[in-house]
Amino acid sequence: MKKTVFQEVFMGNERFDISIPKEYLTRDKARLLYVSSATYGGDWISTPHTHYCSELFYVIDGVGQFQVEDNIFPVSANDLVVINPNVSHTELGFNANPLKYIVLGIEGLELSVENNNANFCIVNFREIKDTVNFYLKVMLREIETRSAGYETVCQDLMEILIVLFGRQTNFSTILSPANKRASHLCDSVRRYIDQNCGDDLSLEHLAKFSHVNKYYLVHAFTDEYGISPINYLMHARVKKAEKLLATTDYSLSVISHTCGFSSSSYFSQTFKKVAGVSPSSYRKTVKSDHGEMEDLSR
Repeated sequence: MKKTVFQEVFMGNERFDISIPKEYLTRDKARLLYVSSATYGGDWISTPHTHYCSELFYVIDGVGQFQVEDNIFPVSANDLVVINPNVSHTELGFNANPLKYIVLGIEGLELSVENNNANFCIVNFREIKDTVNFYLKVMLREIETRSAGYETVCQDLMEILIVLFGRQTNFSTILSPANKRASHLCDSVRRYIDQNCGDDLSLEHLAKFSHVNKYYLVHAFTDEYGISPINYLMHARVKKAEKLLATTDYSLSVISHTCGFSSSSYFSQTFKKVAGVSPSSYRKTVKSDHGEMEDLSR
């Protein structure tokens, strides 16, 4: 059998030459977006949420629960929870033994479980816990000190951990094509805008939320939806304002503030630009149409 690793023995020394597959050097690699550590007890309240990237949670200590979509399961030390992009999840700790974990956010990586269509999995790694903890601690130290080249070190450590995890389980990782990654990103940003359009959002805020450069975000979002993130935000705010104008008697200043506009004049200007009429005219027309419909139904 032909070996890919060549062993040379000379004068009591050993040398191992490694033949790296060509496809490894050219493949589209997953990208580490963030690393964080957390400790949660029973007084911490979390709500279900999603991310456009995959998340790998490794439990360092304590006990708790994870809710992934409609599934709730216990977790404890040395458990790894892998959650695919855009899958709803949350965590729950207990005061008696707080849940401590490290989470990696990874773009372009999706979980594939053998004979299973699940979007998540949980595996215990007690047999290699010392190795896993070592790599994770080095990664956290690199992030905290931010020495020259720390991004490269963390990226390489992430790839090592993925290989180690894959060796111990029946799951494999799938690298997402670049266009699929962008689609996940844009969908996550779009839903975030829809849910938080009344807040003080900016392009810088959206870029920080999505862990990408703001220029890349504008390019990807516009390519996906044909509109820039900020213009989409304006349309979302106007849409919310239309609903409030039609269903409440709130003043224009209250609606302006509720929908995230910096002033009533800017609200009126933006609303007319998007909807084609002023807020007052829109409310009058909608209320009139509603009244006529009620008369017809009598």
